[in-house]
Amino acid sequence: MSTASSAPFPGVPLIPYGHGHVRGLDAAELGTHGMEMDSLVRLGLPTVPGLTIPASRAGDLTDTAVARGAVELLSALASRRVGQSERPMLIRLVASAPVPAAGLPPMVAGLGLCLDTAPALCAAIGRAEVLYETWSATVRSIAEGALGVPADDIDGVVLDNPDPAKRLHALLEMCERLGSRPYPDDPAEQVALAATAKLARWRSPRGRRARAAQSLPADTPIALHLQALLIGPWARSGHGSATSRDPDSGAFAPSGVFHRGVRRNESPSGPGEPVTRLPGGADLLRAALATLEHHFNAVAHVGFELRDGELALLSAAPYDHPSPAAAVRLAVDLVAADTMDRATAVLSVAPQQVQALLHPQLRLRGGEPLLVRGLAASPGAASGRITLSSGDAVERAADGVPAILVMTETTPADVPGLLAADAVVTTGGGLASHAAVVARGAGRPAVCGASALRVDPVTGRVGADGQELREGDVISVDGRTGEVYAGAVQVRPAAPSAELDVLLGWADDHRRLGVRANADTAADAASAVRLGAEGIGLCRTEHQFLGARLPLVRRVIMAEDADDEREALVALADAQREDFRDLLRAVGDRPLTVRLLDAPMHEFLPHDGDGDDDDWQAARAAALREANPMLGVRGVRLAVVRPGLYPAQVGALFAAWIDVAAEGVRPALEVMIPLVSIPRELALAATDVAAVATDVARRTGVDIPYRIGTMVETPRAALLAGQLAAHAEFLSFGTNDLTQLTYGFSRDDVESRLLATYVERGLLPSSPFAELDGEGVGALLAIAIRRARAARPDITIGVCGEHGGDPASIALLEPLGLDYISCSPRRVPVARLAAAQARLNAAATQGEDAMASMISPEGLS
Repeated sequence: MSTASSAPFPGVPLIPYGHGHVRGLDAAELGTHGMEMDSLVRLGLPTVPGLTIPASRAGDLTDTAVARGAVELLSALASRRVGQSERPMLIRLVASAPVPAAGLPPMVAGLGLCLDTAPALCAAIGRAEVLYETWSATVRSIAEGALGVPADDIDGVVLDNPDPAKRLHALLEMCERLGSRPYPDDPAEQVALAATAKLARWRSPRGRRARAAQSLPADTPIALHLQALLIGPWARSGHGSATSRDPDSGAFAPSGVFHRGVRRNESPSGPGEPVTRLPGGADLLRAALATLEHHFNAVAHVGFELRDGELALLSAAPYDHPSPAAAVRLAVDLVAADTMDRATAVLSVAPQQVQALLHPQLRLRGGEPLLVRGLAASPGAASGRITLSSGDAVERAADGVPAILVMTETTPADVPGLLAADAVVTTGGGLASHAAVVARGAGRPAVCGASALRVDPVTGRVGADGQELREGDVISVDGRTGEVYAGAVQVRPAAPSAELDVLLGWADDHRRLGVRANADTAADAASAVRLGAEGIGLCRTEHQFLGARLPLVRRVIMAEDADDEREALVALADAQREDFRDLLRAVGDRPLTVRLLDAPMHEFLPHDGDGDDDDWQAARAAALREANPMLGVRGVRLAVVRPGLYPAQVGALFAAWIDVAAEGVRPALEVMIPLVSIPRELALAATDVAAVATDVARRTGVDIPYRIGTMVETPRAALLAGQLAAHAEFLSFGTNDLTQLTYGFSRDDVESRLLATYVERGLLPSSPFAELDGEGVGALLAIAIRRARAARPDITIGVCGEHGGDPASIALLEPLGLDYISCSPRRVPVARLAAAQARLNAAATQGEDAMASMISPEGLS
């Protein structure tokens, strides 16, 4: 049937679903719903019979003659008529804007009902109250929006008449008594009045406010859509919504709810029934969802109606928030079906979804009591008992009791407790704090900088915002969001799938950047290799002296004479040789970058007399304590004042390499000098390393293959990268410290006290410790890379700060020409995917010079 012949006036277009593209109409006329239904019809999917009155002519539907023509056309499309007792039909009126919009006038679902036909329809459904509920809602909408009945009077009638049938009769009587005219029996007149009510609602102050809140133009129009509401028996009819994938497994399986009866509004109340119990139409639903997945290249979400076993779609769209398992499995399935290529599959999965698969998650139901919110320092989730000291955490773990370590801040002495606890919460510190770094490396969830939390270890109390808990009470930690809840919350375990390995393999085929891991122990390195790390980009040797081994490095720092220092260094080297041997075996024949000791004094000096000789320890610690230890005698500076330190470490490393080489394992050693800011510092350290290599070769006959390099952590080192390259075969950017020193921010202080305010007020887009600062720190990286490669074209350059595991930062790093990125072991899969996506996006947009716009040419000279 042509739309022209079905209209009462040749100039009024009535567009059946599926005919919009034939008429050359787009969303500006058809609205988002009309476009959606047009697409479904063209895909050959079962849809509810319906038609669209274009936005530019929506007002025409308020004319009863036009409405009559629309009702006649709808009856022809549905092969049913309003009011007939056999195969009965009602009419639904909905609205849509040219773009997705909130605040649209609500649907009117019971047009066509009258007192004469109601009994037959009640008999057809089998539930009279359902029909009267729908009818009452329709009369109420028209009474208020088109007949001028006061809203307060309508509310009074509704409140006074809980019974649907009595309410309906009271509303009809009120329309006759207070309205501009009685409520009509004629379906066309009802449609015209419903259109009047909808357009009035859209033009009302409420509608204008809704548009303003969404930054939509004040004159945004709406299209109107008439749908055939087919009536069927209660047992075999209803409506619902479904997605195409099971959220837990990610397998293709319709998942959703089904409500029996007539759909009266956009958001049905009540829990409904699972779609697995759909009374007919299940095969059609599966087929439709499968078709839509291939059409959208995404998890599909549909609204549908079922009438006497016949399925009809009401809406269909890509699902906005699929579960991580569904997103990954869908991508692999679509490639297997030749619907999607591998590059597109890699781009279709968000790195955050991969991260979610690798870590436990809280199963939040809504209403959980939030205790405090801090910085999301390490992803994952855990529930356990509040524990206020490292020693107590170790004891609880030994007893099999899950523990959440809650402290103001942690130090290297607390590492045993950090490793024993299921999660850590600190009131101070930030994303680069000691607790955060150790937790990420160990795969523990962590929330840091929760400054609103009060912790009193003396009384054993913890509190925030009027809530008070005691040590031993249960809390739940979400390291992905930074939220801590009072009480137990169910934890969903990590669920990486075989499909994830397939997807990451495709990512590896498309990425240019190498991906290494920051790992300090054999266990960390083994975990990183299992997750796809191509080597270890940062071994922080000071982390090998945490916990029970802390006194070894403390003795070196606190030695008062040469003999004390020499004895301390022998003990340190013996311990490190054992650690290095295990680490090298775990790394295998891959690269291993070993950063020599970088020990900020405040992390390694004793506190409150925790040494063997309290008085001596306290006095010596006081003499060495620094006002600003992050800028003090650390890194290469400590090696200058303790000249035997780095040779002892390197001797232990080389001896361990010889041990494992005899077993057939030959890691590619890289020795990294930290915190260099003066090229001569690097030259001096490199000379010491070479001297040890020469001595080892003389004693053992083994020439140790190694490369020397430095960590670029200071702005001066970045600017002098060309001079550093004269002594370095590789550079690795420590972006945590480089960010700290570029901004002049103390990373342990400003994140909880300052950066949230800066982000909130728009001074910064995000924390520069979480997401790389492209304009400042990124500019320094670009300058350093250019100058280093000019001096030594074959130099290897990487990033080993935590930005190496952040997807947004990786997108900025990709165009700079780095060789690799390195991050915590649990972030390796995320980095693999993000590196591939950065490369694919750069190729698609020719974005190799994306950083150039951030950096002035003068700054690169």
